[in-house]
Amino acid sequence: MKRLLTIVCLLLAMHSVQAQPVSQKMAATVMTLWKDSFSLTPGRSARWSYDQGVFLKGFEGIWKRTGDPKYFDYIQKSMDFFVDENGTVKGYRPDEYNIDHVNNARILLLLFRVTGKEKYWKAATHMRNQLRTHPRTAEGGFWHKQVYPHQMWLDGLYMGQPFYAEYTYLTKDDTAFNDIAKQFILMEKHARDAKTGLLYHGWDESKQQKWANKETGVSPNFWARAMGWYAMGLVDVLDYFPESHPKQKELVAILQRLAAAIQKVQDPKTGVWFDLLDKPTLKGNYVEASASSMFVYAVAKGIRKGYLAENNSAWLTKAYDGLVKQFIVPADNGGVNLNGTVTVSGLGGSPNYRDGSDAYYLSERVIQNDPKGIGAFLHAANEMEMRPNLKMGKGTTILLDNYFNNEVKKDITGDNVSWHYTWDEMNHGGFSLLGNLFEQHGAKLATLKSAPTAANLRNAGVYIIVDPDTQKESPRPNYVQPGDVTAISDWVRAGGILALFSNDSSNAEFTHFNTLAEKFGFRFNPELKNPVINNQYEQGAIVVEPGNPVFKTAKKVYIKELASLKVAKPTDAGLKHKGDNIVAVVKYGKGWVFAVGDPWFYNEYIDGRKLPAEYENFAAASDFVKWVLSTKNK
Repeated sequence: MKRLLTIVCLLLAMHSVQAQPVSQKMAATVMTLWKDSFSLTPGRSARWSYDQGVFLKGFEGIWKRTGDPKYFDYIQKSMDFFVDENGTVKGYRPDEYNIDHVNNARILLLLFRVTGKEKYWKAATHMRNQLRTHPRTAEGGFWHKQVYPHQMWLDGLYMGQPFYAEYTYLTKDDTAFNDIAKQFILMEKHARDAKTGLLYHGWDESKQQKWANKETGVSPNFWARAMGWYAMGLVDVLDYFPESHPKQKELVAILQRLAAAIQKVQDPKTGVWFDLLDKPTLKGNYVEASASSMFVYAVAKGIRKGYLAENNSAWLTKAYDGLVKQFIVPADNGGVNLNGTVTVSGLGGSPNYRDGSDAYYLSERVIQNDPKGIGAFLHAANEMEMRPNLKMGKGTTILLDNYFNNEVKKDITGDNVSWHYTWDEMNHGGFSLLGNLFEQHGAKLATLKSAPTAANLRNAGVYIIVDPDTQKESPRPNYVQPGDVTAISDWVRAGGILALFSNDSSNAEFTHFNTLAEKFGFRFNPELKNPVINNQYEQGAIVVEPGNPVFKTAKKVYIKELASLKVAKPTDAGLKHKGDNIVAVVKYGKGWVFAVGDPWFYNEYIDGRKLPAEYENFAAASDFVKWVLSTKNK
């Protein structure tokens, strides 16, 4: 019997490993290879290197998709090795003017936005200040490095611009977006081949380098990973680039031209790409993992964000299938290994001058588990693992109220900004992870900063109102008015889904908010239920009974200090605890109303960093998102 039990346990464990997504298997390999700190060469001390930032950005994606804190903890531990409490970065020298060294600052911004620790902001600001004085071409393009004067490389667009864009977004320095757009526009202007649409690896404005064409200044070859860096940098910059900016459409057009060009050189046999893109029959040329991963990521994200047409999906699927088949092999740790990444390829330098020739590119080593290759693959896998769910929310806009809930505080720059339950906030009080879940299912996010009307609700599929302000929270709170109730209820009756997240009696306005709730047959009780003393989490535990139509996977959740609900109409689904209605779900006309007496799905209680793993709040948030989107699209 004991032996049989052991066999069953082993089979279950094997099934668990097999069922684990390939992104998480690859992350397990990373955490095995670089357990304590990152070193490119075993036995040598860790150094500040862009490679680490690439795979840590992949870890960020897995954390946001799973809510598993081990991924965030690994990111923070990795950066804390380098960043002291004063924001000084070990091994970083701004006077080297190496744009590669800016890439990791994206991880510093993530850590600052999640934890609020100023050391990360200070460290990131060192990199932003480097860009202020970084040497440039005559037209304003960043040199790749000070030791490579007058040269722009495609690689540098990934290394510097996504960070530059996010920092600009956070500091509201809108004029800098012109500079960011300029980098991509200049690179395409000088490096794009009109015949193929492909971009040469580098461009020397002085035309003095041995590798540079004496008429155009471009290098001799279309190196795959260089174009991959450019593609990833472009699609990531668009995350922060204002849609209203006159250059935004130009950047999207560059991405569209890029996608068309790489499709033409996709290997029809394997589905992936050769190291030298346009020379598949060249002796010694080979399909390469990192560039193939980068192209998959950029195109998949471009489709998801609406920059690229859906008709790219067929060749994208072929590319990802080929990527996994060609390069992914099992690892001893239960994870996977990535074969087929070229270690490095550059231009110029000394003492071994890199002339950009065919022979040079094909002479560089190809290895297993190169960190930037792994990072690129994690990016690709994150995007592709989302794709099966994207149809669920396609065409649906999730509108988050910022009118009834409009608390204001000063940000790191001293400006007043809205905070508490907003999409942008990545700290404990934000709704960024809930927003990520909606985006992972194909929906789009929007914010309503004015009173709801028939006009501004028209294009929303879902409208979420969280924690309406009291006078304690806002000197002039916007209370729900009769006209608001009419506009919202008419919209729900026509098929909208309304989600009302209240709060306990000391943290939310009830009188006016309940005029809206009562329209749908329930009200929030002005009380405080489920008080929790310190970290006695069990006091806030709620069991989800089997068969709950909304929460289909979450079994045990945590909600503390909430208001219960008095329900007049029969509910189609809900959640009860100790005789109290915790969640109500009400059908109203063609639409639905979801109500809970707590903000509940804010980051603090779904990001995995605070609650013990037994509380499945992330799963509950995911269940909620799926219920909303599936109900909306029935």
